[in-house]
Amino acid sequence: MFTSFILAKVKAYLKYRETLRELSRLSDRELEDIGVARYQIDDIARVAHA
Repeated sequence: MFTSFILAKVKAYLKYRETLRELSRLSDRELEDIGVARYQIDDIARVAHA
């Protein structure tokens, strides 16, 4: 049970990092097109994989 909890946390963290990386690669114009400001990227990635 503890192992599955740790694995779930690791998976969520890896997905968070992937989302963060992908959004960070977008230009300011691309972010604007999807309605996201650069300063919001971390919060969006956290909420999406909490």
